[in-house]
Amino acid sequence: MPSRTKDRVVLITGANEGIGYQMLTTLVEDGYRCAGVDVHGENLEPRQRADPDRVRYDECDVTDSDSVRDAVSGVIDAWDRIDILVNNAAIANFGPFTELPIEETRREFEVNYFGCRRTIRAVLPHMRSRGSGIIHNVSSGVALGGHPGLTGYASTKGAIEAFTRSLRQELRDENVVCTLMHPPMTDTGMTTDLDWPDSMLADGADVGRKLAAQIESTDPVIYTDWQTRIGLALIRRFPFLWQQATDRFVDIDAHPTVE
Repeated sequence: MPSRTKDRVVLITGANEGIGYQMLTTLVEDGYRCAGVDVHGENLEPRQRADPDRVRYDECDVTDSDSVRDAVSGVIDAWDRIDILVNNAAIANFGPFTELPIEETRREFEVNYFGCRRTIRAVLPHMRSRGSGIIHNVSSGVALGGHPGLTGYASTKGAIEAFTRSLRQELRDENVVCTLMHPPMTDTGMTTDLDWPDSMLADGADVGRKLAAQIESTDPVIYTDWQTRIGLALIRRFPFLWQQATDRFVDIDAHPTVE
């Protein structure tokens, strides 16, 4: 086991599937202890049973402050520490803006944005008391370039971008660092209804492994790889190219509103 990972504890929200699950499995293989929190645990519970010393599952609803506090306290009570927090939990509703009920968008904010804030508020006092910690907030390229049919989801990620940069400044004199993680458009359950061809979606397992490899990074923005960094830079510099791509592949009228 690499000495740098010995006893290091990572807490990942939304860890039952997708990028969060792939990060957890990779980090455990690398020697970390990982606590996965999620409202579902069908994938995490077998991992916990197989390796209880390194994997922990806590049922947790990030829209409920008491649930978040209980999950965080459970990890600290069991393993005495949380070194790294990955705020990955997110939902997305796909559909035309005029057909998306505002209640659905509120739900997206409760999970994606306020869920992130709740988890940080529960973990930050512990990190401060220990004098160290890393907080990774998973963002999305749609926060930079927008995406038809994802007005709510894109808004939550834009809010996370601004929040993370502001919190990083607040923490600049402490040994606790807040970063943004930027994966590419990834083949997960959340992208099923977006109509993008498989060739343009990154493999979830590969993305999870690449982000896990940078779990100790304290850079302001962490990209999966150089292709993601360049792609997002192009979206910012030449937004019309991104618009052309979405016009070609995305039909927001072809699907019902989903979560």
